[in-house]
Amino acid sequence: MTSPEEHNLTRPIRVLLVEDNPDDIELTTEALQESKLKVDLEVVQDGEAALQCLRREGKYAGCGKPDLMLLDLNLPRKDGLEVLREIKRDEELQRIPVVVLTISQDEQDVLKAYDLHANCFITKPVDFERFIEVVRSIEGFWLTIVKLP
Repeated sequence: MTSPEEHNLTRPIRVLLVEDNPDDIELTTEALQESKLKVDLEVVQDGEAALQCLRREGKYAGCGKPDLMLLDLNLPRKDGLEVLREIKRDEELQRIPVVVLTISQDEQDVLKAYDLHANCFITKPVDFERFIEVVRSIEGFWLTIVKLP
């Protein structure tokens, strides 16, 4: 395992954002670009593409294994819970920290996500400033404090 400091010296921290809302993609991208850390952000817009990227299949053969995944639940083609289930069953992928970042406030979604071994569940704020603050908090905790596998 490498520390965030070692990541910062050797290569960018890889983040996979799985999100289909263009506005949320833009806000997350902006917040991460303002980071003091080097972040290599890969964005996919549906659950099938997320799994193809993680498995480096087809047009996603060049994807690097992410250090952290930000996963929306409400996705086309394969929803976030299905993606999470497949990731956590796969020995090659199961150690990737997955932050569920979604508009859902449904208690059942929270329970299902944790049952599937999500590393945390965050409800997206609707307010622009608060959304940016949440993404920066994720970055601060997961990319600065936590020791990533």
